[in-house]
Amino acid sequence: MASRGRILIVDDEANARAALSEILQDEGYITETAADGFKALGKLEDFAPDVVLTDVKMPGLDGISFMEKAKAASPLTVFVVMTAFGTISNAVVAIKKGADNYLTKPLDFEALSAVVERAMEKARLLQETRTLRDRLRERNAFRHIVTDDAGMKAILEVVAQVGPSKASVLITGESGTGKELLAEAICAASPRADKPLVRLHCAALSESLLESELFGHERGAFTGAVSRREGRFKQADGGTLVLDEIGEIPLGTQVKLLRFLQERAFERVGGNETLKVDVRVIAATNKDLAAEIKKGAFREDLFYRLNVISIELPALRDRKGDIPQLAAFFLGRYAEENGKRYVESFSEEAARLLASHAWPGTVRELETVIERAVVRCDGPVIEKKHLPPSIVPEGEREGPPPIPGSTIADLERHAILKTLEACGGSTSKAALILGISTRKVQYKLHEYGQLERPEP
Repeated sequence: MASRGRILIVDDEANARAALSEILQDEGYITETAADGFKALGKLEDFAPDVVLTDVKMPGLDGISFMEKAKAASPLTVFVVMTAFGTISNAVVAIKKGADNYLTKPLDFEALSAVVERAMEKARLLQETRTLRDRLRERNAFRHIVTDDAGMKAILEVVAQVGPSKASVLITGESGTGKELLAEAICAASPRADKPLVRLHCAALSESLLESELFGHERGAFTGAVSRREGRFKQADGGTLVLDEIGEIPLGTQVKLLRFLQERAFERVGGNETLKVDVRVIAATNKDLAAEIKKGAFREDLFYRLNVISIELPALRDRKGDIPQLAAFFLGRYAEENGKRYVESFSEEAARLLASHAWPGTVRELETVIERAVVRCDGPVIEKKHLPPSIVPEGEREGPPPIPGSTIADLERHAILKTLEACGGSTSKAALILGISTRKVQYKLHEYGQLERPEP
């Protein structure tokens, strides 16, 4: 017969423990017993009870104090307290402290059966809710991370593992690989998902402003400090602080950041009060911090504090199989945002060009290209003509270059080649029409790879 659940019985009376255990086992429950609150705490992790039946009055650690400690360690466990009939006030206190129900001694076994059954049902509901919430959190954490790449899937597995922890995480990778997105996924996969997520781009601030942003400042700490200001660490208390471009932090600020990571304490700029907060730090950088350490630009001890968990994001050129999925994802997003839901797909030629491009700007570059193509597209299909010249190899470019996003060099090349074509290949006629020298036309043709360099 399948077990109906696990029950821990806590009572200092041996006969009462044994009788309760036997009755509940007969009803199909798995039971464990403990003679006092301290022994019961030691059995919580190994036995993992769904329900705890605890006496209120016990020597050492009483039932209510035990329950408060146990709920902190095992929040999904349901507690039922047992108390003598003449001390119902104890049961009222227990209910206020988080007990689900109470039983009076001597126990009525029919009441015991009904109360335990209700408690077990609540325990199952709590566990199912937690499972659903965890699944939803994981799904939400990865909802904007589109991949079929084996390496990226391995990274997402790491995210799922480290998300629930408090460990600091260092995310490295080229600009545009999605480091901030991964930081958000780690936060979303953690118990801090509903707490503050605070971001700071460290490269955009001077040292003095950076310290003020991180730690806050007191009134009068510097010119313009007209009132006290809380920093990002205080704002993120209980949640997560994402420090982007951590490799740009000056050495002086690195010392103060190291102290926070070691002690979880800091002072506002210009202040003496020591503040303590509970903040998880996720750092990101496109720099090689090991090389920065060798140059003396980054503290080795800070690196080790930040690098508890290390995740390196690959560039898009190293996960080219993801380009079609990512392109389709961005197409859907920007078609929706720009009121162009009729834009639905890519032509074969456009898809080929996207797949073959080197993407030096990685995912961010792809996103920008797709957004611009959607804006320029006036039909259901994005075609080659909607892509910027940088995506189309020179030999495949045709038609007037797109003005939005085109460089002066692109426009000049188009003008020279089309004028030359209209003049039957005559550089002198093309030069006359364009208002430039024949020699310049010839040099440009050489630059485009269509003519040997002219004699000087």
